[in-house]
Amino acid sequence: MDLDVYVTAHRAEWERLDQLLRRGGKLTGAEADELVALYQRTATHLSIVRSSAPDPMLTARLTQLVARARATVTGTRRSTWRDAARFLTAGFPAAVYRSRRWWIPTAVLSTLLAVLIGWWIGTHPEVQAAIGAPADLREMTRPGGQYETYYSSHPAASFAAQVWTNNAQAAAMCLVLGAFLGIPVLWILFLNMLNVGVAIGLMSAAGRLDVFLGLILPHGLLELTAVFVAAGTGLRLGWTVIDPGPTTRRAALAERGRAAVGMAIGLALVLFVSGLIEGFVTPSGLPTWARIIIGIAAELAFLAYVYVLGGRASRADGTGEAGDLDEPDRSAALPTAA
Repeated sequence: MDLDVYVTAHRAEWERLDQLLRRGGKLTGAEADELVALYQRTATHLSIVRSSAPDPMLTARLTQLVARARATVTGTRRSTWRDAARFLTAGFPAAVYRSRRWWIPTAVLSTLLAVLIGWWIGTHPEVQAAIGAPADLREMTRPGGQYETYYSSHPAASFAAQVWTNNAQAAAMCLVLGAFLGIPVLWILFLNMLNVGVAIGLMSAAGRLDVFLGLILPHGLLELTAVFVAAGTGLRLGWTVIDPGPTTRRAALAERGRAAVGMAIGLALVLFVSGLIEGFVTPSGLPTWARIIIGIAAELAFLAYVYVLGGRASRADGTGEAGDLDEPDRSAALPTAA
């Protein structure tokens, strides 16, 4: 494409659009219609210039012009409590639902890895000896030892806050670092499963696996599910870098990235509930079966929330809720030249 000829052919339209924008709200009905038409054509021009003959100065000029026109055409919108309610009842559960093909396999494989590590440690005394001195291991696994008193060694409120902060940071790291081809996510996930596997192996070797499961299941089901969702979403974001699909890599990453930010907020709320259970239920004097039932109930409630509300929102209107921003809040989607 001859850029000079293209600019000469469309300069008058761009100047007219700029003229209408400078007049602000003082437009007649016909002029408002003209502004919308010029905005749409200029957006197409910008797309063609970007894809066929990228020129930094012209691209910057047209990008600014399109952004001003879009702000005038769509107006500004303030977030309301209705937006927050819609996010909690549709956006977040739909994003989790739509990424289930990533986080469910992640959960299954990670759980198997933790069990395998636990079996390996529990059945090989030489591995246990490499982890720590026998006296230290006995101190960790004995009745009233470190594994058992960990959940009651601090005041419940401060412990719950600390647990929530740590888990929320881990989930956020999985979401943010996913763009690096998902490699950091795999490492974070491995470290988490290694810690769980070591605890399973040592408590199993001490004949106290039932005690450990009674301590970890009340909060661990929901907590680990949130971690798996974050890891699966991060891996999905990393795969988008490799295979963006039918859209451009930039557009695909923008959509997945916006959904990941929403997921971080939603998962922070889920981990807050998990932290409350870990701070107040796990170390409580309730019978083990009662604490486990509370954990299972919290897990089932989350899964029902995702599959009922999220599935319904995802199937709505034919296209489905993706957990992304509403159309008016996104950057203008420009057509791609063939």
